[in-house]
Amino acid sequence: MKYFEPDQEEKEIIKAFKEGKMVRVKNFKKVKLELEEAAKNTLSKIKNINLRLTAKTYFRLKTKAIEEGIPYQTLASSVLHKYANEI
Repeated sequence: MKYFEPDQEEKEIIKAFKEGKMVRVKNFKKVKLELEEAAKNTLSKIKNINLRLTAKTYFRLKTKAIEEGIPYQTLASSVLHKYANEI
């Protein structure tokens, strides 16, 4: 396991915990497992989908991606991600 030096904020949290200013949540082990599962799901492999686009839309998407200097799949994913998070 790699060792990482805590940053200033982390050092302040550790200090506050040691001084008793912070306490563990009730059912710490259960909460920890739930948070680990949420993190795992968040960081899990990207899901593949198939989209049907008109040729015009496809080529315009590829053109925009070239202008941005990124792959067109990345651009499409970014646009969908932004739209989905506006809701």
